[in-house]
Amino acid sequence: MRVYLFNNLNIGELMDVYEQETKLYKALMHPVRLAILDLLREGEECVCHMEAAFGYRQAYISQQLMVLKDAGLVEVRREGLNIYYRVAHPEIFGVMDAMRMLTGIRPTPPAAANVCTCPRCTGEHEVPLIKL
Repeated sequence: MRVYLFNNLNIGELMDVYEQETKLYKALMHPVRLAILDLLREGEECVCHMEAAFGYRQAYISQQLMVLKDAGLVEVRREGLNIYYRVAHPEIFGVMDAMRMLTGIRPTPPAAANVCTCPRCTGEHEVPLIKL
């Protein structure tokens, strides 16, 4: 006998549940967003660090980060002039790792070149933190 968790949902409610799940899958359907999440596996990073690591313009990286943020996958905070991102739900790495088991490919995100000028990379870390 099969028991479905959505037995008590009408079809509209059921589709709403699937829509929430689809939003997460859509956020993962871009190579730069996957690379950003891989870079964030080690902890939070500033946008300028990602810019240095990937070689893309800040505006493009910010656009991809907004998709991840809207899906609830990353959180953001500001420190002075710098904006830092971190993964909100580390469980997403399990999903990514499961996909990679299917493909047999595990990419390694690039390390940032020594051109990142954020306080963390230059050793000038500021103390006051403001959460966005």
